[in-house]
Amino acid sequence: MNHGHVSRRTLLAGATAVALGAATGTAAATTAEVPTAWREFLRTPFTHPQIPYVGRAGCRTTTRPRFFADVTDYGAVPDGATDCAPAINRAIAAAGRAGGGTVTIPPGTFRIDDLIRIGASNVVLRGAGSGRTTLHATKSLTELIGVYGSRYGGDKSAWSWAGGLIWLAPQARWDSLVAAIRSRAWPFEGWTGNKRDEWTALTAVEPARQGSWTITVADASALHPGGLVLLRLCDDQSHTLLQHMAGGGPGPASYSWDDKTKLLSYVPYEWPVRITRVRGRRITLERPLPLDVRPEWNPQLATHVAALTGSGVEGLTLEAVETPQSPHLLDKGYNGVVLQCAYDCWADDVTVTHVDNGFGLVAASACTLRRTRVTGRGSHHPYFCREGSHDNLIEDFTIERRTVPAPPNTQLHGINVEGLSSYNAWSRGEMQMGTFDSHRGLPFANVRTDITVNNDGRHGGDANAGPLFGARFTHWNIRVTNGRAGLMKIDGLAPRSATVGLNTVSEFDQIDVPDFTGDLRSRLELYGTTDAVRPRNLYDAQRELLR
Repeated sequence: MNHGHVSRRTLLAGATAVALGAATGTAAATTAEVPTAWREFLRTPFTHPQIPYVGRAGCRTTTRPRFFADVTDYGAVPDGATDCAPAINRAIAAAGRAGGGTVTIPPGTFRIDDLIRIGASNVVLRGAGSGRTTLHATKSLTELIGVYGSRYGGDKSAWSWAGGLIWLAPQARWDSLVAAIRSRAWPFEGWTGNKRDEWTALTAVEPARQGSWTITVADASALHPGGLVLLRLCDDQSHTLLQHMAGGGPGPASYSWDDKTKLLSYVPYEWPVRITRVRGRRITLERPLPLDVRPEWNPQLATHVAALTGSGVEGLTLEAVETPQSPHLLDKGYNGVVLQCAYDCWADDVTVTHVDNGFGLVAASACTLRRTRVTGRGSHHPYFCREGSHDNLIEDFTIERRTVPAPPNTQLHGINVEGLSSYNAWSRGEMQMGTFDSHRGLPFANVRTDITVNNDGRHGGDANAGPLFGARFTHWNIRVTNGRAGLMKIDGLAPRSATVGLNTVSEFDQIDVPDFTGDLRSRLELYGTTDAVRPRNLYDAQRELLR
């Protein structure tokens, strides 16, 4: 199907069913309202000026393994005392050598004195359920790998935003990262290697508009259906690419971009995407273009480091040894689950406890975190999404209230997005603490929907990382239990944004000013309501449109 030409009648019929279905059978039905923004979105679902299309966010691959292994057959013992990391990693390695497979962990508590690594595609690590299988982690990433400094200088620990005690990343990429860390050559962490030079141009791309599902290339001889490629867009001296990410217009045009050194290090923008069809020089993509493609940005399809695909972790709890939370940006790396340079990967029914940082997406795309939970003594980043992570879905997630008071000089963020990350969706969440965190770095076109939040966290980000928000952030059906507006009501802060279906809130604690001057061209609808907007869940409604 050429999704760019889906009929408006088809979209309207599906959307009406979604909205009406969500509005029946409940006490809230009498006050449910379909906002103007939704009706407008249906007319231009892939190019709406405020609401991004995230209906294709998340993994779309189902692994069908032929190899099965139980970690107890490799020496793991659920006694809580024996170091089972070597056995678990041996079983995972065996599944990788077999071309993929499922590695099962039975009920019980398994001590691990090392991190667990999934470095081959189509490998699934599966416990008996997050309430039945526990991995008890005794050491931090600082102990296991070494000190990890920031590539931007200072005495910060990069374990404050990178790495996991369950780490899903291509083996070669993981090896190169660890080698760089141990040699103190602090790396870039994404799809083109530690120095961003591990890529080869495949073909130039002709001009196209944001929202298009098809592109025209100069030479399609190296492209094939199912292939995963990078779309690379470089900025120009006038920073028109960054202006475009910020929504364009007078505000972004007059913004001071040149002194934002950290932000400038994030470009080129790199977007991984699968090719679904090749017809001559016409290429159909798995998802619509996230941005315009313009000649001044030297648009290219390119290669990348080997990707991790079709791998996941399911049905377990990772419990770190309980230690006090470290001072801000000095985390030791008692981190949870991280997906890095991963595409079509996932975590499902996973709980992390007593961690510095919970679940991480680092240069990860088209991945899903489902039924995940962060519990215990409190964490710095319960969820982080950075280093150009795109098209991911985080749904049915929970951040529980901390079990001990926060030590002095620590920091709590929440569901984080930064570093040009785009088209990610957070759906159906319960945040008993934290906030909708942006660490600057111009993230754009992200959605938070159907979330209840006790808004007590703070955002981070250096000034030289640039704006808090790019264009087309949407907050849809958000229930703020403590009435704090910061980072929830964003119509006065985020350019070309939509805040739809938010209860009444007020400013207190951290209060931000817009990065861009003038009219932000943002939207505010159904403000002062609670759970009245229909469709109730923006991601679910968008996903149904193209089914």
